Amino acid sequence: MKLIVGLGNPGIEYEKTRHNAGFLLIDRLCEKLSLELDKSKCRARYGIFRYKGDRIIIAKPQTYMNLSGEAVVSLMHFYGIDVSDLIVVHDDLDLPVGKLRLRRQGSSGGQKGMGNIIQLLGTSKIDRIRIGISNDKKIDTKDYVLSSFSKEDEKILDEVFDKGAEALIYAFDHDFDLVMSKYNG
Repeated sequence: MKLIVGLGNPGIEYEKTRHNAGFLLIDRLCEKLSLELDKSKCRARYGIFRYKGDRIIIAKPQTYMNLSGEAVVSLMHFYGIDVSDLIVVHDDLDLPVGKLRLRRQGSSGGQKGMGNIIQLLGTSKIDRIRIGISNDKKIDTKDYVLSSFSKEDEKILDEVFDKGAEALIYAFDHDFDLVMSKYNG
């Protein structure tokens, strides 16, 4: 069983913000799989997808970004999922818009949702897909991440979300090292 989690903030007011890039990629994945996130437990909305006999849980924590780890750890414990079967999708201020980076492990890079997951799991050895949202140093970081994408950025991200969804589907039955070599860029 695998758990794929997109990070973001619940609520209509945050729906299309930069900080919700993880949620937006999960939405694209769900479109491709014809999957609805129709379950609610462990402070998350999620759906369960069957792939070649395995169950794959696709989730969006409903804890708000900074407490994402609470939902992730609860789902992992409830379903008996090992950290090696977890993939987290989140925004990254340090990458330009349109850049997708896959990593096996590392620090949170200042991303507070990822930081909370690392803290609560007690390990930074977590597979992840980072979505570049750029950074505007002239704007307070909190205001920037909670702002909407420009129309130009939305066009760029449309392709990125397709590529990210393809990478996640590829990860269903391939080692994450292979996924990284195919989709990093």
